[in-house]
Amino acid sequence: MAIKEENSVVGIEYELTEAGKDEIIDSNKGGQPLEFVMGKGQIIPGLEKGLVGMKEGDTASILVKAEDAYGLRDENAIQKLPREQFEGIELQKGMSLYGQGQNGETIQVTVVDFDDESVTVDFNHPLAGKDLMFNVKVVSERDATEQEAQTGQVNSGGCEGGSCGCSH
Repeated sequence: MAIKEENSVVGIEYELTEAGKDEIIDSNKGGQPLEFVMGKGQIIPGLEKGLVGMKEGDTASILVKAEDAYGLRDENAIQKLPREQFEGIELQKGMSLYGQGQNGETIQVTVVDFDDESVTVDFNHPLAGKDLMFNVKVVSERDATEQEAQTGQVNSGGCEGGSCGCSH
């Protein structure tokens, strides 16, 4: 059975590098597969598109352009904030900090520079503007249950017929 654009539950092993470079940015090889429901926006769009039509056991190198990954860099996302907002934090250039966005979501910023009065932070995702290469292996693929299709949560309905991969 091939992966569909929507309502396939997919488990992948992956290794992520910036396109044209060898340094591994992220990997789950040898660990738990990354499981998600296709069509729910749980992984970057370019990777999701690249998986469509693959089958369990297939491997592929999927090039994802920046605009289909974490977007292009936005220079307006670099802001200077008052130093008081960072009280008690031992700042270092290049460090990542996490905070809350206007809608309660977690946001990550990178410290670009700082002095006694202000801190310059970059709200762009660290991989924004970069083309990415995913070396993937499809380790599992199946149709989503009705509940998984509705909620986007893998195995949200518990083990139905013992075929969900739960350990008993």
